[in-house]
Amino acid sequence: MLWRIDAQSPQPLHEQLAGQIRHGIATGELAGNEKLPPARDLAAGLKVNMHTVLRAFQTLRDEGLLEVRRGRGTTVAADAKSNTRHVELARRLVSEARRAGLGNREIIKLVEVQL
Repeated sequence: MLWRIDAQSPQPLHEQLAGQIRHGIATGELAGNEKLPPARDLAAGLKVNMHTVLRAFQTLRDEGLLEVRRGRGTTVAADAKSNTRHVELARRLVSEARRAGLGNREIIKLVEVQL
C-alpha cells in the first residue's frame, strides 16, 4: 500500500497517515495480522519525523485497529476490519457533536445514556 503526506494540508500529518491506514483496513488493502513497515522506514519514505508515524500508530492502536509490540513491530489487529465501521461512526458522532457546540463531557454523557 502506498501512503502520501500533503505538507500543505491543514490536517496534521499524523492524522493524514492514520486516515490512510484506516482506509486501507476498511477496504481490505490491509488485512488482519498484516505487518506494517517499521516506523523509521515509513518516516524516511514519507519524509516526516519518526514521531509523526509513531503518533499515527498510537492513535490507531488506541482505536483497536493496530497492535504495537516493541521489538516485534506493528501489525493490523486481527479484528480491525470489523472495528473500522465503529471507529468511523464514533468519529462522525464526535465531529457532529462538536459542530453543534457540545463539549467533551456532554458528548460522553450523550453516549453513556445510550448504554
